[in-house]
Amino acid sequence: MSVVSYVIAGSEATGGAGIQADLRTFAQLGTYGVGTITCIVSFDPKAGWGHRFVPIEAGVIADQIEAATVAHEPEVVKIGMLGTPATISTVAEALASRSWRHVVVDPVLICKGQEPGAALDTDNALRAEILPLATVVTPNLFEAATLAGMDELTSVDELAEAARRIADLGPKYVIVKGGVGLTGDEAVDVVFDGTDITILRAPKVGDERVSGAGCVFAAATTAELTKGADVLDAVRAAKEYTHRGIVGRLGSTAPFDAVWHGQL
Repeated sequence: MSVVSYVIAGSEATGGAGIQADLRTFAQLGTYGVGTITCIVSFDPKAGWGHRFVPIEAGVIADQIEAATVAHEPEVVKIGMLGTPATISTVAEALASRSWRHVVVDPVLICKGQEPGAALDTDNALRAEILPLATVVTPNLFEAATLAGMDELTSVDELAEAARRIADLGPKYVIVKGGVGLTGDEAVDVVFDGTDITILRAPKVGDERVSGAGCVFAAATTAELTKGADVLDAVRAAKEYTHRGIVGRLGSTAPFDAVWHGQL
């Protein structure tokens, strides 16, 4: 069994999310991290920390994927931010060209650095080209509502309904993350395996979102799957790992904290 956890995702300049968080998670959980960069996201400290988004040319992405997959023959891959329809098509073609034990998709739908029309095209392409290839998809509340065609998700029952609808798009397992967005004292996630619903709960750690939590959750799931865990066990371990990182969060002069586990 391969020890390589592979990720195709964007670079996030502050290090709290994106491929930086993914590779850090892979290393902390004992797998060999390999990454392909799809875009570069930074923030502008002089303009309210707004997003700056630069896509990587599709041919360069294809070259990275070729080198990584031929060199290491990974069995498990995480898909993070893709950013443009051209990137999505390139990644989808590469995924379909070989077999995978698991494809974990963290469906980053809208980049704040994109125009609304471009963002909608990206959303539609992700839904049509990437989700059918996924074995595991990990949307947050906004992403799940968008993919499921629901106005909003405000209860555990609605999370479960969204998970069922998203499964109809192709993924074998859907994990809808309630996070801090649901009312109550617990962060609730709903797992749908195509037949049964499993509810995972953990105490909330404050009411503010922490940068990288979604990336780390999907990356931790990927690392556990790489090591041979089944999906539900991998998701349980990822939730516990992410919770610890939110507790140990790292502050900075940016207006958001980042998931951090310290020295493990």
